[in-house]
Amino acid sequence: MSLKPGRRRPRKAGPPPSHSARLYVQLAPERIALFRFLLEAHDNLALFSVADRRQGVLQLRFSPDQGREVRAFLERVRGETGVELVLDPGMG
Repeated sequence: MSLKPGRRRPRKAGPPPSHSARLYVQLAPERIALFRFLLEAHDNLALFSVADRRQGVLQLRFSPDQGREVRAFLERVRGETGVELVLDPGMG
């Protein structure tokens, strides 16, 4: 099988990660639904659980190799949601 000029050969997928990366973020509780909508619109880049409903603290879980994309997403939606990073367990 030969590839046409300019076409890349598909990369083999590496082994699946053994754990999820986590970040904790905070935003106004009334903005959680908006945050969920925006996250879903970005191909479910991460999953989140509400860690503290009254304080608006969310735990984001995502594939470790998507950390840069998750942080870029948080920067993009900061103006709309007011989301702030409060804890990065991986940076301990």
